[in-house]
This record gives sequence, structure tokens and C-alpha cells, in this order.
Amino acid sequence: MSDIDLDHLLAEGEVDAPVFALRPDYRVLLLAVDGLVPGASDQASDTLLQAAEQAARQSLDEQPVEQLAHVAAWREAYRAFGAKPQRTRNSLEALLRRAATGMPRVNRLTDVYNAISVLHQIPLGGEDLSRYAGAPRLIRATGAEPFDTMADGATAIEHPEPGEVVWCDNAGVTCRRWNWRQAHRTQLRDDTTTALFILDALDPITDQALHTAADDLTGHLTWLGPDVQVARRLITAPTASVEGA
Repeated sequence: MSDIDLDHLLAEGEVDAPVFALRPDYRVLLLAVDGLVPGASDQASDTLLQAAEQAARQSLDEQPVEQLAHVAAWREAYRAFGAKPQRTRNSLEALLRRAATGMPRVNRLTDVYNAISVLHQIPLGGEDLSRYAGAPRLIRATGAEPFDTMADGATAIEHPEPGEVVWCDNAGVTCRRWNWRQAHRTQLRDDTTTALFILDALDPITDQALHTAADDLTGHLTWLGPDVQVARRLITAPTASVEGA
């Protein structure tokens, strides 16, 4: 087990007021998990991904991906801070578009949260908390914040556009364009034992649907170790509320 105080870390997490000014309907559920037994993709994670792929194909048989209610809402949110959603797709849309040919198999932690994202049609990110510097914070960037990524096989530092919505910690940006691309530094790895999962919601997704997705994710994560501990926090506008796991 790590020495990270999950409840304290979540209590210090913030969504800045300018983000809520952009989208007052935004809510985020933060899930911090410790005691995970890491590993490569396995049969259980593959089975879950197959179920997600089938669910995605059924949804897309009925309507194009950009017309799905939550995907459309995120496209509007991206346009509101100047991003072009047809070029930089939110994580949910990107996964849904890959379902026809097969979603990626990365490691079992990443596989689980990708599958839950598609099954519940909610953008969902995962971060390695052992590589975090401070608490998570969602802000509108100044443009000076560092974002470490990979370019041509080497680590490179980029910067968000001014006004872009980004997740960050004390060391820099951890995810650009709300839920588009993660930093290399905090990605889940095969040796991750302590993780932060970020579940994003806009209308028409309800708080209950957000909690249902978190419950589903928690249920699968608790199978990944005999001593898994989970803390949960829901942040909404204009004030934050804390709910126990």
C-alpha cells in the first residue's frame, strides 16, 4: 500500500470557477484507488473490452457517433474554448470510433477504465498517483503550463493554448483539452498500484448515471487486489460536495 492519503488528496482537488463559467452543467467524479495489483492485459480485461466494443457497435448502428447525446455535448464544450472537435476528439468519441476495428489493449487498469467509459458513454481518464505532484486541478490554461508528451519516440514539452481547459498538478498539465490527451508522466503503467480516475459529465448525463459508472468501475477494480481501497468525491458547480465511497 502507498502512503498517499486518498481522502485528503481528493479534498484538495479543485475545478476553477472559469471552467464552471464555461459549462455550468459540468460535474466530475474523482475516484482514488490504492492497493491495486498491476499487470498486463489479461483475459478478464479483454472480455470486458469485447463487451464494450459490442455495446459501441450497437449504439453506432442506430446513429452516427457525433449525434450520441454525450458526445455531442462534449463537442459543444470543446468549441466553447476554441478547440475543433473534428480534429481533437474527446476521449469517449475517440474510443467509440475505434470500437468497430477493436479498442486498444494497453494494460489491465487502462483496459478496465476504457471499457467502462464506452459502456457508460462517459469520458474517463486514469492517472498514476505515485507520479502526481499535489492534488488534481481543472483550470483554463494561461499557455505557460508544461505538458510532457512523446514525439518521435522521445519526450517533448508542449504547452496548451491560452484558455484551453486542462487538468494539472503542481508539476504541469496532466491532461490537455479537458479529456483529450494525457501527459506521459502520469500515465497508468504495468506497475501502477495507486491510481486516480476522472469521470467527466455534462448534461444530459445525470449525477446518478455518473455514480453508476463509478460503481461499475469500482466493482472491477476491487478484483485487482485483496486490499483495494477506494475514495470518491463528486465536484459540481457552484460548490463542491464530498461523498464517501
